[in-house]
Amino acid sequence: MNTCLEYFTVIADAEFQMVKITEQVKRFAEGSGIKNGIVFVITLHTTTGITINESLPCVEKDIEEQLERLIPSDYPFNHNHYLPSYGTIGGNTPGHLKSLLTGNHCVLPLVDGKVVLGSAADLYFCEFDGIKRRRYLVYVMGE
Repeated sequence: MNTCLEYFTVIADAEFQMVKITEQVKRFAEGSGIKNGIVFVITLHTTTGITINESLPCVEKDIEEQLERLIPSDYPFNHNHYLPSYGTIGGNTPGHLKSLLTGNHCVLPLVDGKVVLGSAADLYFCEFDGIKRRRYLVYVMGE
């Protein structure tokens, strides 16, 4: 069993943004030297997500609007209070909850040296909490 690991950085341009990472993940996984195995894509943050969906601006907009409808930014969340442990006010509850809906990872097969992904599918790193330096990892395991 062989493994290969790489960390990648993302900086979104907006508080909510779906950043396509498909090509970066494919390039790394397919260049790992592993022919058959599994590709794990995992975010390292609790207010971000990793998901797969169709890469159309209208679909991305629908996802954003429906997540906002389900988890409105102006709701009086319990997390919106002073947190002595952080020395600041916790106001990012919507990001935490939206990340629960998208999930924090995706798992893809690697077959004959190629990542298997639907023809209309793209991998996204989803930012739900502002313009920050974020990281995700890609871990390839197989033969």
